[in-house]
Amino acid sequence: MSTPDERESEKVKSTQECDPSQGLQQRIRQQEILAELGVSALQGASLDQLLNDTVQLTAQGLDAEFCKVLELLPAENSFIVRAGVGWSRGVVGVTKVGADLDSPAGFALRSGQPVISNHLEKETRFRTPELLRQHGVRRAMNVILQGDGKPYGVLEVDSRSPADFREQDIAFLQGAANILGMAIEREREERKLREALARNETLLKEMNHRVKNSLAIVGSMLRLQANDAEDEQAGELLNEASHRVDAIAKAHDQLSRGLDVERMDVGKYIEALCHDLDESVAQCDVRTEIEEGIVIATDRAVATALIVNELIANAAKYACDGPAGVITVKVARGEGNRFVVSVRDEGAGMPDDSNFHGRKGLGMRIIASFTRQLNATIEMKKHDPGTEFIVSIPLQASA
Repeated sequence: MSTPDERESEKVKSTQECDPSQGLQQRIRQQEILAELGVSALQGASLDQLLNDTVQLTAQGLDAEFCKVLELLPAENSFIVRAGVGWSRGVVGVTKVGADLDSPAGFALRSGQPVISNHLEKETRFRTPELLRQHGVRRAMNVILQGDGKPYGVLEVDSRSPADFREQDIAFLQGAANILGMAIEREREERKLREALARNETLLKEMNHRVKNSLAIVGSMLRLQANDAEDEQAGELLNEASHRVDAIAKAHDQLSRGLDVERMDVGKYIEALCHDLDESVAQCDVRTEIEEGIVIATDRAVATALIVNELIANAAKYACDGPAGVITVKVARGEGNRFVVSVRDEGAGMPDDSNFHGRKGLGMRIIASFTRQLNATIEMKKHDPGTEFIVSIPLQASA
């Protein structure tokens, strides 16, 4: 003799069979849900968003009160409720369920097959977890949720109603699990890429830090040799070489401090360089007026800084005759897609017949070389007192 629950279940089943249009409408709605989840996954929705969307839409597609994603915790041989709908407060993200053969989810995971149980109170394959008992769940359906070649966990739908889950429902639930599994695998791959990128950035910063230190040692050795040089001109040349090495070392110092190794704020870089030069050029007071936020490619910033280094060295050599001669370095945005760097001294100025483009000194040759490399223009203005060199530089290299 059948029990009241069995009679109710048979009644619902009979009603479904007598009204095939109801079942058809449900299948259509399930296909719409799968399409919706697929589009969301393709559009790059976050994993948390997809988890929440999946449990909500899956419950709707199966006319069930409950749905949850159980994430496997292998070290604990248990699942944690990673996302869910219909459950009481404090379940999602907290409650754990055994992953052994004694639970529906564990049975599905260990057997490798979907599981339908329409009468949990009569089930002999596994026990009914306390979570389901507390919520009055009478039937459950589980499918494995794959991710990155290994099980992520289980997608489970639960209901209090007496109507049976059918084999067709498994196809829908598995379809939702497959879409979510692909999203989980994508998220794991993206996380691996982010971790690899972070490691590479750390290595690049460390490399720049070590290069900076090595160049600083080279600069110090050049200065020591300059101090020991018996020939005054040789000493000056060695000092100038040390400043050039220091300028490149300062670039690597800036790169080791920043987040981007391919681009840098040229204003901040030149300001740091001028600060070091101010300490090393005792007879001059090197001042800066810097506009921050002019970010350019690192190689262009280094070339610009080397031009500034040579112009300051030239001013310190020829224009700072008196005590504390002032050299002013400015960096600002220019017209169009350009920025402007100027170096001005307060010395006696260049002779009227001086053609700085035709000068053959190493410093001027370096300036001319980097100016061409940057596709920049340079002009000299005479002031009373002093001379100003103005370099106009494109923000980007020409194609």
